Amino acid sequence: MAHLIQPATTARSKCRGCGERIAAGALRFGEVVPNPFAEGDATQWFHVACGAHKRPEPFLEALSGASEPVPDAESLSAVAQGGVAHPRLARIDGAEHDPSGRATCRHCKTRIEKGAWRIRLVYYEDGRFQPSGAVHVPCARAYFEADDVLPRVRHFAPALAEADLKEIETLLAPAT
Repeated sequence: MAHLIQPATTARSKCRGCGERIAAGALRFGEVVPNPFAEGDATQWFHVACGAHKRPEPFLEALSGASEPVPDAESLSAVAQGGVAHPRLARIDGAEHDPSGRATCRHCKTRIEKGAWRIRLVYYEDGRFQPSGAVHVPCARAYFEADDVLPRVRHFAPALAEADLKEIETLLAPAT
C-alpha cells in the first residue's frame, strides 16, 4: 500500500509530528510503515503540514499520487523538498528557553546556558520520534545547513509570542 493523503474519517487520530488531534474531515497524510507488532503494515497519521515538515520523502510520494487536489500543494511541496535537500531540518521540534542549563549543543558541543533560546531536536527511528537534544539558536543555520529554520520553528512551537519569534529571528540572523 502506498502513502496517502485523505480526509480524516474521525477525530480519534493524533498527529505523529505535533501530537495534536487531527479533526474529522481535515486532510491528513498517512505514512504506511511495517507494523512492528504484527505482520502487515500500519499507517501513521500526520497533519498534512506536519507530514511535509517531518517526513518529506514519503510526503512527496503521497502528494504525487494524491487522487484529489491538496490545498496549498505548491508550498507544502516546497517545504518537503527543503527537507529532502537538508535532512536535518526534519529534526526541528520547536524552540524554548533552556530550563536547566545542563543541555549541550549538538553543533558546537558547548553548554546551553539556562534561559537561553534553544531549538529542540527529534530523530525518527523505528517509526517513532525520539527526543535527541537541542542546538543553540545561533548555531542553527550551521547545524541545519539551511536558512529556512524559522518557519519550521514557528510551525512546531505555535504558542510562542511574536516577540519571542522576533528574538529568535534576530539570533538566527547571520553575523555581518
